[in-house]
Amino acid sequence: MTQSQISVSPSQVQHSVRGKRIIITTYGSYGDVHPYMAIAIELQARGHRVVMAMSEGYRPKIEAEGIEFHAIRPDAAINIYQDGPLIQALKESNRESEYAISYVLMPRLRSTYSDLKQAVQGADLLLTHHLSFAGALVAETTGIPWVSSVLSPISLMSAYDLPNALPSNASSYEQATSLVENDMLMRYTRWNARFLSAPARQLRADLGLPPSYDPFFEGQHSPNLVLALFSSLLAAPQPDWPTRACVTGFPFYDRNYDRELSPELEAFLESGNPPIVFTLGSLFVWTPGNFYLESAIAVQKLGYRAVLLVGPLVQNFPCDRLPEGIIAVDYAPHSQIFSRAAAIVHHGGVGTTGQALRSGKPMLVVPHAHDQPDNAARLVRLGVARTISATDCNADRLATELKHLLFDPKYTIKAAQVGQLMQKENGIAQASNAIEAYLNGDLNKFMGLRSH
Repeated sequence: MTQSQISVSPSQVQHSVRGKRIIITTYGSYGDVHPYMAIAIELQARGHRVVMAMSEGYRPKIEAEGIEFHAIRPDAAINIYQDGPLIQALKESNRESEYAISYVLMPRLRSTYSDLKQAVQGADLLLTHHLSFAGALVAETTGIPWVSSVLSPISLMSAYDLPNALPSNASSYEQATSLVENDMLMRYTRWNARFLSAPARQLRADLGLPPSYDPFFEGQHSPNLVLALFSSLLAAPQPDWPTRACVTGFPFYDRNYDRELSPELEAFLESGNPPIVFTLGSLFVWTPGNFYLESAIAVQKLGYRAVLLVGPLVQNFPCDRLPEGIIAVDYAPHSQIFSRAAAIVHHGGVGTTGQALRSGKPMLVVPHAHDQPDNAARLVRLGVARTISATDCNADRLATELKHLLFDPKYTIKAAQVGQLMQKENGIAQASNAIEAYLNGDLNKFMGLRSH
């Protein structure tokens, strides 16, 4: 069986399974939550009972969409991700992922396992996020049918498509020149990761389970079905991906969170030429540094207008002192504003990346951490973006890169072509189709349809 990436319409899949109880567990910021909310909403519309098991702080958001909620530890996710000084310190030390794993997830792994095991009682399926280390253990000890997922290509490490692990600009981005070198780098990464995954191995032993794959690598992937919740335009299946990896496309969440544009912003958009939109997503917006100030200076140099999406700290932002042609707001629905932009400057989070690709607009990516440098490198290779590191993000550099992006037609043409292809994808439906095919016992047929 081969990994799949070809779209199948819902009519090609028999939806005979109805009324199943499906548990979805995830961890992280809004970018780690929204894709699963989109899938949960779709599965409920198909007649299933979906429960989202995650940190308590997300309960109001989940229940507002009519999705059942089950709290599991750790229960301070939102507070952690809104702790500006902590995020800044971790960003400066390049230890964001290490902190989340070593100081938040692993010390609470036994509690998470206990909570999740309770949540899956009587359930028909467990769907896990790539940081749901307890999920694989719960599936193994309870025997519940298990589907895993990843949100970005870096979670499917491949010697044929080695990830870019550190922030870099476009000119310095290089891949290893051979599969042998790639394999050596991957072995080095695995060697270092064994220290972080030690608590998971200890819990396995305490549960009486035999040694298994490292939870950061093969151990996070279900042998039944792995949903790659991104577009094949960002990464195509590789020979060393999990056998049952299914590339679905991005599952966009465009409901409650993507509210209407404010009257003030709508009036601004209507009053002139398309602006450049600047955003740092839902995490690094808490520690923007001089990003928005330097961005405002850069657009003035270029003679462009700008929309600054500055997040919840907008009350501390000098909105009244911005020059004409620049507006700052806390948030605007990406699905509504990106398509009205001349270009998009963002951090490279996979959710923002998906929305920017779908908009058909060229982008400048300023990656900070996690999967962002790898996403940025892939966007550059796709021909729709340029990228600079966060440390190089000053007004002069921003203006120089944006000048290339805006005045070289190859970026605009390629971004528009990719946007048209992206708009034909339906990641929510494809992910739900795959889940139902697995529940139906028709996964082999489903994967066969998608690979021919």
